[in-house]
Order: sequence, then C-alpha cells, then structure tokens
Amino acid sequence: MPAPIIEFNDVSKCFKLDRHKARTFQQLFISRFNRLKNTLRPGAARPSDDTFWSLRNVSFNIQRGESVGLIGSNGAGKSTSLKLMSRIILPTSGTVNVRGRVTALLELGAGFHPELSGRDNIVLNGAVMGLSRKEIEKKIDAIIEFAELSDFIDAPVKHYSSGMYARLGFSVAVHLDPEVLLVDEALAVGDQHFQEKCQEYMLRLKRKGVTFFLVSHSLPAIEQLCSRALWLDHGHLRMDDDVHKVSDAYYRAVLEEQGNSKGVTQWATGRTGSGEVRIQKIEFLNENLHLRPTFCPLTPLVVRIHYNALQPVEHPIFGIGIEHAATGAHIAGPHSGMANYSIPRIHGEGVIEYRIERLPLLPGEYWFSVSAYDRQEAHEYDYWYQAAKLRVVPGGTAERYGLIALEGAWKLAA
Repeated sequence: MPAPIIEFNDVSKCFKLDRHKARTFQQLFISRFNRLKNTLRPGAARPSDDTFWSLRNVSFNIQRGESVGLIGSNGAGKSTSLKLMSRIILPTSGTVNVRGRVTALLELGAGFHPELSGRDNIVLNGAVMGLSRKEIEKKIDAIIEFAELSDFIDAPVKHYSSGMYARLGFSVAVHLDPEVLLVDEALAVGDQHFQEKCQEYMLRLKRKGVTFFLVSHSLPAIEQLCSRALWLDHGHLRMDDDVHKVSDAYYRAVLEEQGNSKGVTQWATGRTGSGEVRIQKIEFLNENLHLRPTFCPLTPLVVRIHYNALQPVEHPIFGIGIEHAATGAHIAGPHSGMANYSIPRIHGEGVIEYRIERLPLLPGEYWFSVSAYDRQEAHEYDYWYQAAKLRVVPGGTAERYGLIALEGAWKLAA
C-alpha cells in the first residue's frame, strides 16, 4: 500500500498563554523589575505560564485521492490541524508528514501583496507554489475568468472589495494544480451564484483525484464533498469513519447537549387571544409516553398540550403550527377540526394529545406553535407563537436532503 499523503502520528500541540505579558511600557518595566528581584532572591521561582493543549495524541492517515472532512465545535483543534498540515506551525510532540504540493485555503488571499495588481499577485502566488512562468501564463486567463475580475485584474488589490479579494484568492488556489487541498470554511465566497460555482469546481477537482481535507461547520457541505470524516472533540479524535456516520453522530451529540433532559422546552415569545382558554405548556413524548429531549425521523411522537379553561367552553378547536427553525419555512398546521375530532366541552385544567405515528421531519430544529379557537375558527382563545422547540436527530431514514422524509418507493417502469 502506498505511503499516506497526509500522516498524523500521535500528534499533540500545546500553546502557551502568557497572562502576565506586558502590554504597556509601564507594565514592561514592572515585569522586568519583578523578574530581576525574583532572580536575586535565593530559591525564588518564576510563575509558569498557562498552557493550552489544542491537540492531544491525534493519529490518522489520509491516502492520495481521499476527500476527508474535519468537524467539531469551536476550540476542538480543527484550525490547528490545518496549520500543522500546511507547515505554518510544528507539533509539540508526534510527527506530521505531508507528501505532495499543498495549497491551503486558510484565509483567502492571505499571500497577496496589496500594492501589486491582481495579475501580478497571480504570478507571485504561482511562483511560490513552484510553478514556472510559462505554466502560470497557461492558467492565468482561466483564473481571471473564474474569479469574474477581468475589468479589475490590473488594478492594485488594495482597491478590491472583500468579496473580490476572496474570489481571486479562491480562484488562484484551486487553479494552481494542488495535489493536496486544505480548505478552512472557504466555500462561503461571494454571492449564491459564485458559491455554487466554487462547490462545482471543488467536485471537479475531487473527480480528478486531488486530495481534500475540508474543515467546515456546514455538515451538508462536508457530506457533499467528502467520503470520510474525522470528529475532533476538545483536542481528541473522537471518531473516524464514513462521512454520514460521523456527521450523524456529531449532530446527535450537539442537539442532545443543547436539549432539555426533561423533554419540555417553553419559550414565552408571543401570546395573543381572549384568554378563556390558556395553554400552559407543551411536552414531547415517545410511544411509551416518556418525555424525550430529541426524536429520530419516522419514530412515533406524541405532542401533549396542557391547557386551563377558566370558564366552560363549548366545542373548542386545538391546533399546532410547525416551522423549520433555521429557515422559518412553514411545514404543517393540523388542528382537531380538520380531523373531525369533536371536543364537546372543556372546563378547568386538562390535556389534549396529538399523535404522529411516523414523524416525517428530517434532522434539525422545529418550532411548534399552539392555539385554541372556537368551533368556527373565528374567535381566538389563545395563540402561543413558538411555544416549544423540537429537536430531530439523525436516524430512522437514509434520506437527508430537505425538511421531510417522503419514504417513497422507486420502481423501474416497464
């Protein structure tokens, strides 16, 4: 088997946090005076600086042509890993081996000289990558065209907008024949049109056999571009497996960490209505009527609505509104009247349940609004906007795009 193109062997990286660092001339003078005083005092020891271990004993190999995503929360050690691969920093212990021409998209346009034109910066970056002038000249038109900067390419880049700067940085990086491409959240470049173009070009490079190592907080981007994923957790490698298995496990852990262990989340955001009926809380329960903080697609969900009717109310209608928390997209709005479920009369405290046998929602967060109306849906007793948030975690279905699982059947027609 050929040698891995990227190799981490028991890698740890420690950073010193000097909390006593002088930031003014007065602080510098006092610091040096105290240091001299401690040195002259027998047996005195200087206070040690604090240390932070960004990575701890991390090992993995990446073969030539693999596309690997790196996920984890802020501070997990993702950017440190990329800097080690690009040789910006060295490990405290262990070894990092990278074989091949590396292009690192850590900060788009980081190597540009502000006084030089866009064209001259393309030539400069190509030379740094080891390309000859002739090789660069062959690629320069494609770089300019992809960046959509033909009208500004001979102007100094110091006059570019941040979007123009980033577009040129991305175009230069991906066109200079990298063997290893290290990408740190660089896909969010420009407008939607340009982002889609970047994504398509990355897929083209992947098909050509370029080795990818991608860091992103966007799980869909990781899943589209990568076949394998690593999960870093506080500097430790927690999981290394198929990209869908790792992203599912990571997403489940994040949502469960944010979730309420009692399965009840109340958000007093907005209430309207005359008040004869007041909804007190919402609970999410499984098929055994146990409270749960999270649910998987295609599993039973029982929405339990607790109410208090302050006076006798004839034939009320209870309803639920479901919307996607991230986009605000309205998913559904069932109510008891549509289901021809008649509630003759309520008075005092009570509970009504809405049962979904196979929850069709895909992983994500969803707001549930609840309401109580009269029989004609003309008089509003209570409307509680975004009363509770439901967290859906991966599992139960192989579908992963969009908001709902259709679970339809495929058949080749005769």
